[in-house]
Amino acid sequence: QLRLVESGGGLVQSGGSLRLSCAASGSINYIATMGWYRQAPGKQRELVAIIGSGDTPNYADSVKGRFTISRDNAKNSVNLQMNSLKPEDTAVYYCNLNAVPAGILNFQSYWGRGTQVTVSS
Repeated sequence: QLRLVESGGGLVQSGGSLRLSCAASGSINYIATMGWYRQAPGKQRELVAIIGSGDTPNYADSVKGRFTISRDNAKNSVNLQMNSLKPEDTAVYYCNLNAVPAGILNFQSYWGRGTQVTVSS
């Protein structure tokens, strides 16, 4: 069973930085995309950043120029470097993986449990 483990959330002051990490455990044949989503209280979950197998990232307009996503294919992991954080970045951040796990022919979507990021003003 493929599992995602996130780390790196916490409390930071406005203008500060945090780095989120997510590692996938289990046998994987192919990873299509790895990404980060977030959900603030009372709001829908939204895409923050996503990176495909070609390593071309895409970002939400609200984080462009401040966040950087990167993936390590050898470790089946994805990171999110968050700089110049703002109070409106406060949310639970979720790691997402779209992959073909070993023994299965179809793409499956997997989610981490989420990590809290709180930015104080």
